[in-house]
Amino acid sequence: MGLIRPAPPAAPPGTPARDPGLRPGAEMAEAAAAASACTLCAPHLPLGPRPIHQLHAQARIVITSQAPGTKAHLSGIPFEDASGERLRDWLGLGKDRFYDPTLVAIMPMGMCYPGREPRGGDRPPRPECAPLWHPRLLPLFAAPRLRLLVGAHAVRFVLGRGMPFAERIERYAETLPMHFPLPHPSWRTLVWAKRNPWFDTEVIPALRREVARALGD
Repeated sequence: MGLIRPAPPAAPPGTPARDPGLRPGAEMAEAAAAASACTLCAPHLPLGPRPIHQLHAQARIVITSQAPGTKAHLSGIPFEDASGERLRDWLGLGKDRFYDPTLVAIMPMGMCYPGREPRGGDRPPRPECAPLWHPRLLPLFAAPRLRLLVGAHAVRFVLGRGMPFAERIERYAETLPMHFPLPHPSWRTLVWAKRNPWFDTEVIPALRREVARALGD
């Protein structure tokens, strides 16, 4: 199963026109710069827009995650928190390889911090972001080998709502070799994993094998 590559949507107002003469790497750099400058959701973002991503045309793994938290918003670095440490442990990657954009791309469902829910926890990713930017960015990856769908929002956006979330994770092999669905690596997942012990015993080892395959290890 390959990456879905729909036609690109209209760019936000003020975005420079795409130059058809650009080579793939330059075209990705241009699109990444445009994404970094996006202010589409500004009225809905309590800390203002600061799109956070990690994009390179040669990336072998594409991580589609949820949205940055407050630490990432302040630092500008995706997964610069406990969730990131947990995700890197799942993948079997150190920071040096995880933050190498020629190996790993990070393209969240929402690129900006969405704010907090009144009862605690972060709000979901803004719904405008992924439909606008993902169809524009995905075709610019030269030859991605694995796309990690991290969290329910990413899993359902790409794979649909055809089955319960836990079942989708347990049946990860059905969407390989390209898509690998995962829960969000927050502390809540520790509780979820205790209820679903197959995640640690079956899914994590398979995930590390797929990551190694994608990176050519």
